[in-house]
Amino acid sequence: MEDLKLKATHRMVLGKKARFLRRQGITPTHLYGHNVKSATLQCDTSELQNLLAHAGKTRLVNLEVDGEKAKIIFVREIQRDAITRELLHVDFYQVKRTEKIAFDVPIVLVGEAPALKFKGRMLVHGINSLSVECLPANVPPQIDIDITRLEEVDQAINVKDIVLDPEITVHADPEQLVVKISEVMVREVEEVPEVAEEAETGAEGAAPAEEEAPAE
Repeated sequence: MEDLKLKATHRMVLGKKARFLRRQGITPTHLYGHNVKSATLQCDTSELQNLLAHAGKTRLVNLEVDGEKAKIIFVREIQRDAITRELLHVDFYQVKRTEKIAFDVPIVLVGEAPALKFKGRMLVHGINSLSVECLPANVPPQIDIDITRLEEVDQAINVKDIVLDPEITVHADPEQLVVKISEVMVREVEEVPEVAEEAETGAEGAAPAEEEAPAE
């Protein structure tokens, strides 16, 4: 898969003044990495948004800064306004193609489990990402899990069932649950008979009072 590309320039506007950059269609960014001197950068917002839509956090990106030799990076953190969803800031993590890195790769369930065609069954999710270590070029964009094999209740897919490239090392418990078919637990509510509003009485609706015995 071909690497994505992005251009950036060094940023002189720092701190709260960065809001003026956003008004001009520029997003503040930051570059850092292992044994890498960090740098404050800025990118064209429209170009950056287009990149984020395709790159996510697991695609390699060639970042060209002020015409220098392209740096190999991953998108590490994305900050957006909680209400407007405006892009506020993005962090880039620089890597070397020859050095392995640790990554959390998202897990995506693919297909439909035959077991779910029956009522009273549900899909129980375990982990939603997998921690791996490999060369940057071998980082998968996502890990697809085929759930069409799940045909019965209690069938499960664990970490040990995931097949990856031999060059990828998984840092997770092999028995860790990824997904499982379970029965829906239904609580039985005991029906309580309604209590009669009035006790059963004679025909007139009330029991006749006992007559007092005459005194001797």
